[in-house]
Amino acid sequence: METPQPPAAARYSPTIAEPLQGHPFRVFWWASLFIVALDQATKVIVRATLPLYEQKTFIPGLVDFVHIRNEGVAFGLLNTLDHEYKWLFTTSLAVLALLGIGYYVRHIRFEERLARVGLSMILGGALGNLIDRLHSGYVVDFVDVYWGDWHFWAFNVADACISIGAVLVFVELLLVKRHASHPD
Repeated sequence: METPQPPAAARYSPTIAEPLQGHPFRVFWWASLFIVALDQATKVIVRATLPLYEQKTFIPGLVDFVHIRNEGVAFGLLNTLDHEYKWLFTTSLAVLALLGIGYYVRHIRFEERLARVGLSMILGGALGNLIDRLHSGYVVDFVDVYWGDWHFWAFNVADACISIGAVLVFVELLLVKRHASHPD
């Protein structure tokens, strides 16, 4: 007589303390690829429709579309650095960040859903901006948020995804409490 087998989900259920080694969906690769495609498509549209340094009002008094080149890193850091190999330095920083993300992804647990979504967004954004750096030596930014005389740094879809993704990872790490007795 054949011994009945429990369903696949019941045979293996990872614990909170056990990382899910070899699990292919620790990040949502499809989400990362979608973000890369959306980021690159919006940058193509900006390059084709808005001359460099020009702007168009989107929401008066709050949001404009501009076409600028960010030769630095996040928040305009290193933009004013005048060095022949600045592009190599900023590209190297982006590659190091991607390696750090890759290392962190290997340690994420299956039940850390917000972190997986956040890392997927960070990965997609980082790849989108890295494509720009490798192709052009700079990143195209085009969203200008402001209020009166105050302006936030111009950003793009990739930057927005990186920022939102980072918030999701921090929320998961700092605010979501999981216990072995109540994993969900």
